Amino acid sequence: MTTITIKINERSKKGKAFLEFAKTFIGNDKDISFVESEDVEDKSPYNPEFVKMILDADKSGNYTTLDSKDIWGSLGLK
Repeated sequence: MTTITIKINERSKKGKAFLEFAKTFIGNDKDISFVESEDVEDKSPYNPEFVKMILDADKSGNYTTLDSKDIWGSLGLK
């Protein structure tokens, strides 16, 4: 058995048309089936607490921006 994953934007005109075609074509056939899964892009691989910490730090503005050409100088260590 072969599994093919296709990402379809079901809100677009082409996506809706493709889904309707596929569902009509497959019908009640037991040789081919639809397996729906959650969107992988919606799930972040990062820990939610870490993401919250980074976003909070960005909002507070309490951080140091480094110049990649003069890191020691950016840190005041030169």
